[in-house]
Amino acid sequence: MRSPRDRRRSRTSTLSVRSAQDLGVGEQPLISTSPTVPARTAAPAAARTPSPRTQAPRTQATNQAARTPNAGPVRGPVPGTDEIIFLPLGGCNRIGMNMTLYGHAGKWLIVDAGVAFGGDDMPEVQSFMVDPAFIEERMDDVVGLVVTHAHEDHIGAIHHLWPRLECPIYATPFATHLIRERLKEAGVARAVQVNTFPIGGRFRIGPFDIEAIAVTHSVPEPVSLAIRTRAGNLLHTGDWKFDPEPLVGQSTDFAALKRFGDEGVLAMVCDSTNAQVEGSTGSEGQARAGLVDAFRGRRGAIAVTCFASNVARMKGIAEAAAANDRKVVLAGRSLLRMEKAARACGYLDGLQPFLSLSEASSIPRRNLVLICTGSQGEERSALSKIARAEHRSLALQAGDTVIFSARTIPGNEDAIGAIYELLTRMGVSIVTPSDAPVHVSGHPARGDLTRMYELIRPRFAVPVHGEIHHLEAHARLARGCGVERALVPEDGDVIRLAEVNTSVIDHIEPHRLVNDGQFLLPWAGSVEATFGIRAEQRAEHKGLNHTHAAA
Repeated sequence: MRSPRDRRRSRTSTLSVRSAQDLGVGEQPLISTSPTVPARTAAPAAARTPSPRTQAPRTQATNQAARTPNAGPVRGPVPGTDEIIFLPLGGCNRIGMNMTLYGHAGKWLIVDAGVAFGGDDMPEVQSFMVDPAFIEERMDDVVGLVVTHAHEDHIGAIHHLWPRLECPIYATPFATHLIRERLKEAGVARAVQVNTFPIGGRFRIGPFDIEAIAVTHSVPEPVSLAIRTRAGNLLHTGDWKFDPEPLVGQSTDFAALKRFGDEGVLAMVCDSTNAQVEGSTGSEGQARAGLVDAFRGRRGAIAVTCFASNVARMKGIAEAAAANDRKVVLAGRSLLRMEKAARACGYLDGLQPFLSLSEASSIPRRNLVLICTGSQGEERSALSKIARAEHRSLALQAGDTVIFSARTIPGNEDAIGAIYELLTRMGVSIVTPSDAPVHVSGHPARGDLTRMYELIRPRFAVPVHGEIHHLEAHARLARGCGVERALVPEDGDVIRLAEVNTSVIDHIEPHRLVNDGQFLLPWAGSVEATFGIRAEQRAEHKGLNHTHAAA
């Protein structure tokens, strides 16, 4: 193994990774009674890349084949009773693909198992995820997998990696609902033990005493994990912000955070996404007010695109629509899935049911708001299909408005710019967060981070969830807040957290898996190496298949 001292912190990833907010952004094939625009000729379903959810038996089989070939078992530490071992397999170096291991007293706890997405330069790749080979060798000592929240970069790999991660799963009600739906689609739900814990609940898993403390984020029911062990206390914040008006769910439990801080905290493993942003992150209540104003006075139809998992934004858009005498219709499979989960958990109580596409066909355009997927320019999203005039049931026209209620994720600028251009040619007005306050982040800015350090007062800081420049900025802030030491990890670093000799003690080379829609494959560092043929040849091969199938 390489010494962590020998590695260069400034290295860049070979992956072009999108935000892991949501997976499955293609539209649900709902067809209105009077389609507003005819669909363009498309390849028959049989010629399209199958969904991984239709390939469950094969996916399980290929999980075994997808293991990174190694000559023997993966080496690594056996955690002692006087230490907590922190080992991020994903979630450092890049946004997404979060998976963290904590070791103590001979046992291991997994926190989250998410995915990251390939960029537009990788059409073959649906998602990336951690190769769990290291922890798979130790499954007899794994006490469970605890989920902090329901974003795809935290839960999206679970149904793919089962049964390689065959252990009990613990999650809040909303996350449980989504995890079970995915497991059902994969055909393994009956084999998986998913345990639901309440927000604010406390439970023991092996040598780990865990309290789920309520925080706020851009998805319902996020929790920070207060982990108590004989070697000391640790806070794993997950993704969070301090939102005084979250619109759905509970507000942050400041009393519980302070109480945990009063007990003495050895280390805090904390979100770094906005560590370079000054001030404090805005509230969902502010985004709703911005949307109300943005809707006012518009004559045509309004389409709002946002991350599907942001149920608070969905509610805010619906309330802004009602304030402007408009009805809401959803377009996008992931939005419909999130609406189902939100209504099942009571987060949209009091809102009228959203219109179906067929119901919306009889409503005047000036009285409609469309919530659609596609805020990042995803090719298969509802907004992309509308912009290309390829949607079966929906069309925009001159005088309509599209509001982008999401920030542009680095790497997606070109895809989003292409959508802007298509919409502008139609005569559609575009509103972005730089034009009006129609979006707020789900992550803490520097002022929020400082407040969290004042509450928790950890001895050591471990910045995670970001690229290296985010982590380094967070570490500098933490030192300014008085921590004894801030350790900036890379994926695969083995960090000993203890009363004495806290340090990076080893490094496990983290391997990745690729989901191409049918199989999980070991990532070989490039599309060409992974798939065995050049990207151009693969694209040409797909095009020929589609042509033959259409004929």
